[in-house]
Amino acid sequence: MGLLTLLRLRRPNQWEPPTLLDSLLVSPLAWACTIIYHILLLLRGRPFLPPPNRPSIRVVCLSDTHDLTNVKVPDGDLLIHAGDMTNVGTLEGIQRQVDWLGGLPHGEKVVVAGNHDLWFDGRSRLNEDKGPGRVEWRGVRYLGGDGAVTLEFKGGRRLNVYGVGGVPRIGPDGEHAFQYDRDKHPWKGRIPDETDVLITHTPPRFHRDLGLGCDGLLEEVWRVKPKLHVFGHAHWGHGKEAVYFDECQKAYESLMARTGKGFIWDMFPSRAWLDAVRVIWYGVNSIVWKWVMLGPVPNDGALMVNASVMYGNTGKLRNPVTVIDL
Repeated sequence: MGLLTLLRLRRPNQWEPPTLLDSLLVSPLAWACTIIYHILLLLRGRPFLPPPNRPSIRVVCLSDTHDLTNVKVPDGDLLIHAGDMTNVGTLEGIQRQVDWLGGLPHGEKVVVAGNHDLWFDGRSRLNEDKGPGRVEWRGVRYLGGDGAVTLEFKGGRRLNVYGVGGVPRIGPDGEHAFQYDRDKHPWKGRIPDETDVLITHTPPRFHRDLGLGCDGLLEEVWRVKPKLHVFGHAHWGHGKEAVYFDECQKAYESLMARTGKGFIWDMFPSRAWLDAVRVIWYGVNSIVWKWVMLGPVPNDGALMVNASVMYGNTGKLRNPVTVIDL
């Protein structure tokens, strides 16, 4: 560990949030543009509101409980757990988490597996789980493989929900479940077109992901444009972010993909500079159009939610559960 890390001026590993010095050394342009981009998102207002004259669907989102249950879970219509229910992924540990989730009062409960939930991936199961055994689901739906389900709620409302685990490779086979190589990602054309709610364990790239998200998943999300995308995995990325799948977002993602080569690189004119101008131009235009032409009405946007309730790598469930009204 270097001196700057000991002084907490640099982060010790990629799972920790970057410090200000980290961000400036990697790319001051990306750092500044990220701040501007999120201010623009805030000024655009809420991305959507529940449909008028119809009952809303309250979606309760959590992820990365890692064997723990000491978290306050609000009531709602649909409970989502986006993976990493356990630390080591034994059948016994998974069953305890399912028993806890099954005892909650939500009408519908859906889970996907995370990279720590080894039992779900036959290639990664621990020796003690190699024999016969199964999870007693107790009213919880597991969306494994290619899991799509249509859920019905009050007022005749329906949500098409698709969920699947899988993360870009972070370690040797057998230590994590459902890993894939980034250049051989499994996402292309995989998510059904009609998906309203998408649940994955990995984040998409550039959105609440600490830089660990998946480019292939981001491309697929652009194709499908779900109203709500719930994920976890990167604990320090906890929170929600509006998305619009428009030119401003496209410019921001393009800039983030071009930068990261060091602060010296940012000093020279490049396409990243043009992307930064485009972020500001399209962002300001979207705000003016919204408030001058449309007024105080909801936008036609969507939400991405990193639902990790684990507070970083502390081993404590401190992040609040995220509640979304659809």
